[in-house]
Amino acid sequence: MAFESSTLPITDFQIGDGAQRNSTLICVPIMAESVEEMLVKMRKAKELGGDLVEIRVDFLKNFIPKQDLDILIKQAPLPTLVTFRPRWEGGRYDGDESKRQEALRLAMELGADYIDIELKVAHDFFSSLPRDRPENVKIIVSSHNYESTPSVEELGDLVARIQATGADIVKIATTALDIIDNARLFQVLVHSQVPMIGLVMGERGLMSRILAAKFGGFLTFGTLEEGVISAPGQPTVKELLDLYNMRHIGPDTKVHGVIGNPIDHSKSPHLYNAAFKSTGFNGIYLPLLVDNVSNFITTYSSPDFAGYSYTIPHKEAGLKCCDEVDPIAESIGAISCMIRRPTDGKLFGYNIDYLGAIAAIEEGLRDLPFCPLLCSNQWCNTCVWFPFGWSNICCNWSWWCWKGNCLWRI
Repeated sequence: MAFESSTLPITDFQIGDGAQRNSTLICVPIMAESVEEMLVKMRKAKELGGDLVEIRVDFLKNFIPKQDLDILIKQAPLPTLVTFRPRWEGGRYDGDESKRQEALRLAMELGADYIDIELKVAHDFFSSLPRDRPENVKIIVSSHNYESTPSVEELGDLVARIQATGADIVKIATTALDIIDNARLFQVLVHSQVPMIGLVMGERGLMSRILAAKFGGFLTFGTLEEGVISAPGQPTVKELLDLYNMRHIGPDTKVHGVIGNPIDHSKSPHLYNAAFKSTGFNGIYLPLLVDNVSNFITTYSSPDFAGYSYTIPHKEAGLKCCDEVDPIAESIGAISCMIRRPTDGKLFGYNIDYLGAIAAIEEGLRDLPFCPLLCSNQWCNTCVWFPFGWSNICCNWSWWCWKGNCLWRI
């Protein structure tokens, strides 16, 4: 299934300092064992630029609902989402279900802005609410799949089931077994007629958390610290705001990235996103953990997916996916970058790695002593000494190669 979206035009517009930000909220999960720790973390969430906090009361030790919720909700420096996640849905609470739902109803009475209830018990929860329930509280009905990402049809049915409960906001979180799994959730998210949170968990699902702003997600989650997460694959608030410039991602934003496996070591997103931001280019550059290049290229065929860098082990596989290849890249047998032509969507492959390699060799040779010996090449009269022996360098040609004990430029 190719990911196409006719609702996503490819207009290039400039983003200046005064540009309007998108509507996707950054929610910071607050996890701690005491109320005092949670209050400290909520203040930090505000300092970092979060929009709201998710109070994970299932992390609290000795939780006293009326006392603790009153303090947490009324002293929170940001709007609050109260979540009391049971173990059967990936949380920590393992007690009486009626008491858990009672705590969520209490959170509504005390002024929480949002509460999260799981689809499995949503009908029972809504049935228990009084007719005069607080109108300002929005109820998120959530479904978490920790094993896989269902088909588009199954996801669509799931959205309908969640809507039927009376949910104000739909939340679906699935698990990425392959990076192409994100595309299925994007298709559902971009066509949703109700506020929706759609995220794919795991390292291969990172793009869903950042591109939520492109496809109309109600919110995405950003953590206070790296590795301190409430679900697999969550980036930090700092990464969302500073590295990925998430406030200015929108429907027209061009998607770029570096394709590799592994990929978390790559510094390319730091380089390119900073360049995009400084020039006002409406683009995003992501680390893309790809298992099969052909499947990835086929799935993300929309013109909005505009170009990629390639790193190990996919440089040769990337070349095979190109419609046209630069002659130098073809002679090398690998590409280092791919560009999608806006006019017809064709993919062009290039290799510029060799330029860096040659430049590094030439720079390294500049400080080496010369000797009067002649190279066996009749057009060259330069020879230099290397630690491993004499090496002849022919300086009039364009390629470097090894011949026996010598480094030749031929």
